[in-house]
Amino acid sequence: MNYSRTERRKSMAERRTSTSYTPPVIPHLAGLEKPQDQYLKMDNCDVLIIGTSLQESILAAALSWQNTSVLHIDSRPYYGDSTSTLTIEQLKKWCAEVNQGKIPHFQDAQIYIPGGKLNNQFRSKDYGIDLTPKIMFCQSDLLSLLVKSRVYRYLEFQSLSNFHVFENDDFQQKINSTSKEDIFIDKSLSLLTKRYLMKFLKFILLDSKAEYKQKVKPYKDKPIQIFLREQFKLEDPQINELVYSIGLSYKEQISTKEALIKIKRFLSSFDVYGKFPCMVSKYGGPGELAQGFCRSAAVAGTTYKLNTTLVDFDPVTKIAHFDDNSQIKINEKVVIAPTQLPKFLQSSYNQAVENLQPHYVTRLVTIVRRDCKEWMSANESLAIVVFPPHSLPTNNEYSVQVVIQNGGTGLCPEGQSIWFSQTVEQDLNRAKSDLESAYSKMEESLLRESSDNIDEILDETDFVVNAQGTPVLANSFKLGSHLQSFVPKETVEVVCKLGYVEKTYVASDLSNVFKPTSDNNIVLKDIPDAKNQIIFTNSPSSELSYDGIITDVKSIYQKITGTADDFFDVDFEDEEDEYDINNQPPIPPKRASVIGGIVGGGSGTSLAALREQHNDNDQVHENVIDSDDEMDDVQNSGDSNESSDEPFGAETMEL
Repeated sequence: MNYSRTERRKSMAERRTSTSYTPPVIPHLAGLEKPQDQYLKMDNCDVLIIGTSLQESILAAALSWQNTSVLHIDSRPYYGDSTSTLTIEQLKKWCAEVNQGKIPHFQDAQIYIPGGKLNNQFRSKDYGIDLTPKIMFCQSDLLSLLVKSRVYRYLEFQSLSNFHVFENDDFQQKINSTSKEDIFIDKSLSLLTKRYLMKFLKFILLDSKAEYKQKVKPYKDKPIQIFLREQFKLEDPQINELVYSIGLSYKEQISTKEALIKIKRFLSSFDVYGKFPCMVSKYGGPGELAQGFCRSAAVAGTTYKLNTTLVDFDPVTKIAHFDDNSQIKINEKVVIAPTQLPKFLQSSYNQAVENLQPHYVTRLVTIVRRDCKEWMSANESLAIVVFPPHSLPTNNEYSVQVVIQNGGTGLCPEGQSIWFSQTVEQDLNRAKSDLESAYSKMEESLLRESSDNIDEILDETDFVVNAQGTPVLANSFKLGSHLQSFVPKETVEVVCKLGYVEKTYVASDLSNVFKPTSDNNIVLKDIPDAKNQIIFTNSPSSELSYDGIITDVKSIYQKITGTADDFFDVDFEDEEDEYDINNQPPIPPKRASVIGGIVGGGSGTSLAALREQHNDNDQVHENVIDSDDEMDDVQNSGDSNESSDEPFGAETMEL
């Protein structure tokens, strides 16, 4: 690798952190903060991992901490692979390589910079664009693992509490960031409707497992709309909010069983560590987490080398040859990310995926010179906007989901924001039209309240009364009738637009991750002529959250070691606990408003509290339906009415 800092952004080991829990020295990575050796200086290893995306990075750390010798390489000059966070200049090269067929599983990459660099002044490395942006629910197995493995010490987090839904050509923010009891803030709701909503919340969060299953069983395979109408008398606006905004569902006809799992994921994450259900890592999403796990793996003994390509592997002699002319013996397995596929394995890969169903995710990333604070909670720097099916002029069949992050997240300069939008529409031309239509609606909405001539068309219907009784102008998510019809003359200034399509073999409902077989998941496929020594991994899914990633990694881990029982079964205490004792403030009550290091959502508290909560909570709450047999045996399923704060992990997400 060219060991140059001229283009890349500062890494987590080079930034000045604002968190109290960050260790004095963050382990450096070869090819990033420190130079790497020109040649591989090892004769053999147990496992060779090719690709440094989040899945492969977690796997490297899990294996290394069990004393497995790991060589972890990447053909590119940066960490993260398909989950990287890239600068604008890096994206230009990435788009060219995608369109040249050099990066499998990505296609149709386009980057547009209005006015060119002379008229559109910006500094490339001030921007960090996630290739596969994700949000993290506060009840998740990945968050639990970040705490257990101490990888959280290399990261900073920010809270996310604002979720908006687009209905009837209008943005509505109906979800509050206060508490489960007062989560819906739409003042147009009747008292009766609010009672029905509260009844539904009680059902999700407080009903016993037996009561839950008995109520759901007759509807589990029926559309969720039928269940919510018949059991809770909810109407379409509330149903849409629950299914598409809270549940982040893509499709219209989602089963009751699957939709309830997604809705509960949100509601059970609310008010766990603060007055928010989700968080993101600052300075980048999955790419930042991947770096964190790579650092953990390096501490445990993993050898890293970027800009390195596997050119040949003999499954008989177990000798791997690399493009730096080095060769080593692989004692156990070779794990290969699909974006790093060596040419000599292309035919084998094609055979392995021949009967797998591809799924396409179309993405549009837009950097605008607006901070979009109108869409965010106080002290936060991001928000979610969802366009439900049939809500756009294009009559979209699937939801369009947008993550908005401004300069406070460290991804762009202050006063600007990045809009990450995506859809799972499989007609790629229609998908691109849906994304552009969603962008236009967001642009119009943002401009309505900032136009110079807006005062001329306002009357009393365009104002709302705040909590202090003062009339204030309704923002773009609470538009009055006049604002809805107002068309601004200006446009949002765009720094850069990026569009591309990702192909993955992970189903959008994650069904082949939570219930994998050799027929539906590439990880479990036997590769022809490989003598059971080569494992191909999955590309990132279309799922907006990190759900399914740990389960997917465990499948790979189990195929390598024979069991997943010892996955990260390591005591990470000792020196790190001593550091916490010496540097952290006293541990507050477990229901603290915010974790230290999470910006927004209230006053800060110590991440040591999260650590203690994790240590006290070792079992995953399973308030879901797993099978018809279990449904019939509800009498033996337990009757506890207690709510659980356990991580919302693989067992809970099982479909």
